[in-house]
Amino acid sequence: MTEGVATADDAGSLPGPLVGPEWLAVRRAAGGLVVLDASVGAHRATERRIPGARRFDIDGVMSDHAVPLPHTMPAARRFTEEMRALGVDGTDTVVVYDAAGVYSSARAWWMLRAMGFGRVAVLDGGLPAWTAAGLPVEEGGAPGGAGRTGDFTARPREGMLVGSGAVTAALADPGSAVLDARTRERFAGTVAEPRPGLRRGHMPGALNLPFGEIQRDGRMLPARELRAVFGALLGERERLVVSCGSGVTACVLALGAELAGYSEVSVYDGSWSEWGLPSGLPVTTGA
Repeated sequence: MTEGVATADDAGSLPGPLVGPEWLAVRRAAGGLVVLDASVGAHRATERRIPGARRFDIDGVMSDHAVPLPHTMPAARRFTEEMRALGVDGTDTVVVYDAAGVYSSARAWWMLRAMGFGRVAVLDGGLPAWTAAGLPVEEGGAPGGAGRTGDFTARPREGMLVGSGAVTAALADPGSAVLDARTRERFAGTVAEPRPGLRRGHMPGALNLPFGEIQRDGRMLPARELRAVFGALLGERERLVVSCGSGVTACVLALGAELAGYSEVSVYDGSWSEWGLPSGLPVTTGA
């Protein structure tokens, strides 16, 4: 099997942060397993879904819209309410996917883990891999609830989501690295940011690892290849803060880092949507 990805033979429990379509196909109808569609943006408009999947709405209720930044993590109480509305129990196992491959599903995975829920995995390759395997789909967008209220309770874990202060500290720490998941053009500042009002460039001292470079054909690279990619970039540094445009694809880097064996990883929740605003936070351009 692909290294780091579960197959149908591993159906007893989650073997790690990734599961394959065949594994999910075997387990999908089992009690205690919940499938969540975490698609965002244009991908959210798809009219096909894995049968029984429920909507984990990162563009909507799963972000804090009282904060003037996109995709900000909601407070624990609100997150608890929304997960209960999805019918998720504290004893459930959750598999998240998206319609792009591995994109926003990694954000849902990280959010759940940041709220103290460990039995969660990402469907490697997402809906495209599911359909390519000839597995069934339902027509119509995923519903936002399950017709019952779950008993999920958020228990936030310190350090998994951090602010600009932690990023500043990491940039000054020789044992830490800040990784930016945006494209090389956005990192260098040679193109305008897609969100108006943001400065071009990157944090001085940050490293660039576009999230697509740790994937192949919409799936995560095998663990041994991920270790080589991260190791070549990071050297001996073990503590990572990952960033992107709005805190979504940073979580793809967090997923890749976990598969590669890194255990000290934080996601900068505000990402460039915060750092890139006109402010005293330093910005530089170039590669």
